[in-house]
Amino acid sequence: MGKQDWRKLDESDVRVRPGRGTRPRSKIRPEHADAETAMVIGVDRGRWTCAMESGAVVTAMRARELGRTPVVVGDQVGIVGDTSGQPDTLARIVRVGERSSVLRRTADDTDPFERVVVANASQLIMVVALADPPPRTGFIDRCLVASYAGGLEPVLCLTKSDLASPDSLLALYTELDVPVIVTRSDEEPAALRARLADTVSCLIGHSGVGKSTLVNKLVPDANRAVGVVSGVGKGRHTSTQAVALRLPGGGWVVDTPGIRSFGLAHITPDDIVKAFPDFAEAAEECPPGCGHLGAPEDPGCMLDELVPDAPGRLTSLRRLLASRAGMDDYTD
Repeated sequence: MGKQDWRKLDESDVRVRPGRGTRPRSKIRPEHADAETAMVIGVDRGRWTCAMESGAVVTAMRARELGRTPVVVGDQVGIVGDTSGQPDTLARIVRVGERSSVLRRTADDTDPFERVVVANASQLIMVVALADPPPRTGFIDRCLVASYAGGLEPVLCLTKSDLASPDSLLALYTELDVPVIVTRSDEEPAALRARLADTVSCLIGHSGVGKSTLVNKLVPDANRAVGVVSGVGKGRHTSTQAVALRLPGGGWVVDTPGIRSFGLAHITPDDIVKAFPDFAEAAEECPPGCGHLGAPEDPGCMLDELVPDAPGRLTSLRRLLASRAGMDDYTD
């Protein structure tokens, strides 16, 4: 093209390359009407182990449309893709169901970021040894707070009763009406097995209290089951993650060996009081920001008006409220 011809060009002669976004992006997400329901039983580095209603155990990844939606052990999820459970197959989690309960924790009492440990469990089984190691009331109190706030029923499971009597410890929790199961290391946990039947229950306890012994008695093939879950994330073992194990008689038990600390930064005093209907109505009349601990910390707390009616129960409630103040009695 000569110099004179170039000067005759205008914008209609310019070739415009079409952009990549020529079609408007749709916000409509697929409904996945064919999704099958499953329960998450293990999590490891972007892979979820899920138990299908058919009994198959499937490895799945989170679908792109879920974004960063958290998916934890106990979640009821919708799955599409290969749900056969055959080796080297991968499905997709496309839905996460509404949770009926959550066990939450923070790293410590100043950490603003809460983590959901287990979803949809109906019971929190607090495993505490009566001796070797000695029981820690701070651990029990913090578990009670977390269970009341998360919608789980707390159950106190006392192990090693052949080494010490449970009487003095139980006296501290009589006013709270917490169900108690006492076990011995030389006996089968028949009462605990009956309590767990046909439910989803979460077990929590310090190292050395006998929790692993209980799990192995409740689920004879527990080690094999954990091995299946640990194969999800390229062979890394999941001993620091919650794992759900199917009980032979029906139901699930979620083992939580990795919880070394139990921060309660996400729980407010009002969250705790709401778990006690006999105190909740009076607490609504308390001054703004009331911690419900009573004088001198909280002058004007209306719960003080209830002392003549339920002194022991109020003392127990306030011990739970005070347990939010430090980690010394819980951390390993």
